[in-house]
Amino acid sequence: MNNPDAIHQILRDKQLASLGDALVNLIYSLALTKVNGSPHGIKVSDRILADALKLAGLRQYMGSRVTKKDMANAGEALLAEAYRRNVLTIEEGVKVLAENPDGPSGGLFELLKLAAQRVSDNA
Repeated sequence: MNNPDAIHQILRDKQLASLGDALVNLIYSLALTKVNGSPHGIKVSDRILADALKLAGLRQYMGSRVTKKDMANAGEALLAEAYRRNVLTIEEGVKVLAENPDGPSGGLFELLKLAAQRVSDNA
């Protein structure tokens, strides 16, 4: 990561997390729709997001004593910031999730890693 302080600030931003909540649910639902061939609307659980954040190696930027909800919010904030900076599109997010051999849940950590790298490079 080129700019760990910027990543730390983004991961703690509650306003970005609020926007990111809607964004991650949209991307995930579109990926499921693409994979299954029929419309799906899904709310991604905090557990799935927290696990993806850890797998992506981003937990280290959170500090100590954080909950699954905090980690889920951090992942949502990161995706929102990547979208806001135009370094990650909805279409690209759907593609990453839909094309992962482990399914959309397995692709979330890849999407978070990609978002973190691009946001860090763009800081």
